[in-house]
Amino acid sequence: MRKIQGKSNLFGEFLKNKRLEKKLNRTQMARELQLLGLDMSVDDIYRIEASRILLKDFELVAYALALNIDLNELKSIYKNFMDTQLSLNKG
Repeated sequence: MRKIQGKSNLFGEFLKNKRLEKKLNRTQMARELQLLGLDMSVDDIYRIEASRILLKDFELVAYALALNIDLNELKSIYKNFMDTQLSLNKG
């Protein structure tokens, strides 16, 4: 399995923080995702947020919709991470 700095996904911690900002526990988050047609267990949510499992593209979009996250914000996180990686590889 591909990993970045030992993590299976880049957005787990960010998604957890956004969920907590909305004052949702994992059970409530699972319900929000189910309303969007994504059946995800509380354990799945924990493992995604802990960056222990891969985050599929449709799961990321569902999270963004459920938490009202602008997709440009996700793009910015990815770009900043990759810019940092490129800087480290050059030095």
